[in-house]
Amino acid sequence: MPFEYLSCPRCGEKVRAYRNPVPTVDIIIETPDGIVLIERKNEPLGWALPGGFVDYGESLEDAAVREAWEETSLRVAGLRLLGCYSDPRRDARQHTISTVFIATAQGTPRAGDDAAGLAVFPSNKLPATLCFDHRKILDDYLLVTGLSSD
Repeated sequence: MPFEYLSCPRCGEKVRAYRNPVPTVDIIIETPDGIVLIERKNEPLGWALPGGFVDYGESLEDAAVREAWEETSLRVAGLRLLGCYSDPRRDARQHTISTVFIATAQGTPRAGDDAAGLAVFPSNKLPATLCFDHRKILDDYLLVTGLSSD
């Protein structure tokens, strides 16, 4: 069911409350040494693309730049769209829709915000298991860019 009913705080009348997917962004950060992944500090634990929730009043692009900075301490450039991922099961916590960007960065990445750790992986040495649907996203990225995961 796409909605539930709440009670109006003034009159007690039942009011329909819609449940909508939550917008998120993920970002594939390309460096000369490979792709930056974070090790998540919070559930679900494991390797993931940097990313997170879009703040109210924030554009998707601004959210991607902000999340990249907060989680990796990298300033990204050349932001371009890879695609959108909306499988309701992509995040067990709630239904999210992620807009995924690709960008480049120079410098030394450092784990920040909700990242317990961080590593740069060559495209042919990516972890087999990633959080959420990030393995599918990276497989799509490798296909689009012509890079190899072998």
